[in-house]
Amino acid sequence: MSDQKPVDKVPEGQARFFKTRQMEPNEKGFVGFETVWEPFQKEVEYETPKRP
Repeated sequence: MSDQKPVDKVPEGQARFFKTRQMEPNEKGFVGFETVWEPFQKEVEYETPKRP
């Protein structure tokens, strides 16, 4: 296990609401993925209704 080859870089993945990126390997050699979510909906500031 001491002769581990370097990990190939995986291209960034993109779906409808999120993106995934490959992270750097840690000291044990584990390579994880970071997930960046985009908001599903827009939030609007609440306004009190007009009085009749």
